[in-house]
Amino acid sequence: MKKIFIITGEYSGDIHASHLVHALKNEYNGDLVIEGIGGNNLAEAGVKLFSDHKKMGAVGLSPAIIFNHIILGKKVVDYLINDYKPDLVILVDYGKFNLSVSKYLKRAGINIFYYIPPQVWASRKWRINTIKKNIDKVLCIFPFEKDLYESYGIKTHYCGHPLVSQLPKAADRAEFFKRHGLDPARKLVSVFPGSRKFELRYLADVFIKSAKELQKKHPDLQFCISQAPNLPDDLYNRYVKNTDFKIIKGENQALLSVSDALILASGTVALEAALYQTPMIIAYRGPYLFYLIYLLVRCIKMVSLPNIISGRLIVPEILENKVNVKNISYNIEKLLYDKS
Repeated sequence: MKKIFIITGEYSGDIHASHLVHALKNEYNGDLVIEGIGGNNLAEAGVKLFSDHKKMGAVGLSPAIIFNHIILGKKVVDYLINDYKPDLVILVDYGKFNLSVSKYLKRAGINIFYYIPPQVWASRKWRINTIKKNIDKVLCIFPFEKDLYESYGIKTHYCGHPLVSQLPKAADRAEFFKRHGLDPARKLVSVFPGSRKFELRYLADVFIKSAKELQKKHPDLQFCISQAPNLPDDLYNRYVKNTDFKIIKGENQALLSVSDALILASGTVALEAALYQTPMIIAYRGPYLFYLIYLLVRCIKMVSLPNIISGRLIVPEILENKVNVKNISYNIEKLLYDKS
């Protein structure tokens, strides 16, 4: 009986890892024991959870966040080395935590694969040295990553992006509009302000104000707000009061597929939108200190995956101090009304 341990740090990694678990169980006909750190998706796939994501999936450098990660890291390393003794540990995304843990597991002689590795091609390229030292094999999701990792002598397998096989078919627009009380005669602009509390704090207000400005100028438009299932209702209700915008929870892909244009926080959602071929703009900002640090460590100038993969600016990117109502409204109007 082979033993595997999977470490994820947030919702998207939990989803991708659950599909991996189903594939592994089919391949080995149940001759596996799998434990891990994850969320509901891994648990429903039959993985025994060592810990859930309650103290993970956070961004920042607050003492509480750092402390929680250090304590969890020490606990999982001790458990894996002294008790569970896995045949393989699979790290999934969540680079800072997973790379830190990998150092201690490697010293103990544990075999480690990294599925969805850190995007060293985008920023902090020096992390590739840590990967070379501690990871036995990288399972990458972008074709250009394979050449990069292999140029450093790292064993690499190109898996393809999980979204290509996992993304549901586009929703039926007429059925979706009817179910949510939307007007089929009006264009739909959907707002995705992010799945983390700090993203809502920095983006939701300006996104909603931009939508209100567009609605005032263009009566043919209607707006929906996508709510991340991991965040409470009251957070979103706070931003949409005094509007007729609908909040749609837990139907991200369907909403992406039926919209005429999208206002998106940067992230995997942009790649999902591109696969549905829905026009979008990317807008993103956070603490200014973090932005300055990002400027110092970045390796490429584009931030959204559709632009990075295509190697050119096909999606408008509005960043940091340029994130305002005027710029967001102008770019959405251009997508919807500038036929040239």
